[in-house]
Amino acid sequence: MPKQAVLLLAHGTPETIEQIPEYLRNVTGGRPLPHEVIEEIQHRYALIGRSPLTEITQAQGRLVEAELAAVGERVPVYVAMRNWSPYITDIVSRMRADGVEEAAVLCLAPQNSRTSVGLYRSAVEAEAVGLRIDFTESWAQHPLLIEAFAERLRPAWNKLTAEAGTPVPVLFTAHSVPVRTIQATEVQPADPYADEARRTAELVAASEPEIPHWSFAFQSQGTSGGPWLGPTVEQTLETIAASGTKTVLLQPIGFLCDHVEILYDVDIFFREFAKKINLRLGRPESLNASVTLARAIADLAHQGLVRLKLVRKE
Repeated sequence: MPKQAVLLLAHGTPETIEQIPEYLRNVTGGRPLPHEVIEEIQHRYALIGRSPLTEITQAQGRLVEAELAAVGERVPVYVAMRNWSPYITDIVSRMRADGVEEAAVLCLAPQNSRTSVGLYRSAVEAEAVGLRIDFTESWAQHPLLIEAFAERLRPAWNKLTAEAGTPVPVLFTAHSVPVRTIQATEVQPADPYADEARRTAELVAASEPEIPHWSFAFQSQGTSGGPWLGPTVEQTLETIAASGTKTVLLQPIGFLCDHVEILYDVDIFFREFAKKINLRLGRPESLNASVTLARAIADLAHQGLVRLKLVRKE
């Protein structure tokens, strides 16, 4: 019987500030960025120390492997990054050397987008010649993903509500993308990303009926490529503050672990922005080593492995 495995894909992040220029070239496909943009990103990394994305993602992989083993699916789980080491090309080569012939592949971005998940899929398919793969495109509504976010949201909301003396609203966020990248074209339909991100937020909010009000915004807009998806977090925080609200809880539902878009964008920039408009901003713990998240990914991986077995039997 062919040897099976699971491959988890993530964005990747440099280990040092000095590696950021090379990392950004990977992100942009070699397109040069203005020096001031590179300096700004280096500044952000310096403020948070470093991004723990790689270590956390590798730990998530170990948790998923343990969850699969617990249900009798004893397969190795590999972790690869698109923009930094361990690179997809190196990990797929290692899988071949280990004798892997079939792999269930998942991108650790639940909401499907051509500019993220689509690029990961293309990168894997380009390297996985000779391997049979099953690629999960979207899992924005998986019940265990929703439960994992709710598990993090609930204690943070209870604590902030107790401190504020009144039920506080919640602002859900996901990473913005250029509007042009999700628009319908002559050869493909509109990208589902924006709708899927909002749907994840809706389901998490619905799981916590005590929340009096919730909003949704796109964060971390870029400065190139034309207009980016909004509303922005800054615009939404201003609307919340204008309503007389003094405290808000912000939960990113497009990210599965701590990295620069959370540790800097949320914990530093948005918090300081909120303070300037007399708004206190809190954030739940990121999913990181959530066992519920690992169970969600393990379930999706198992489904992929089963589909590979079924195709083989046809």
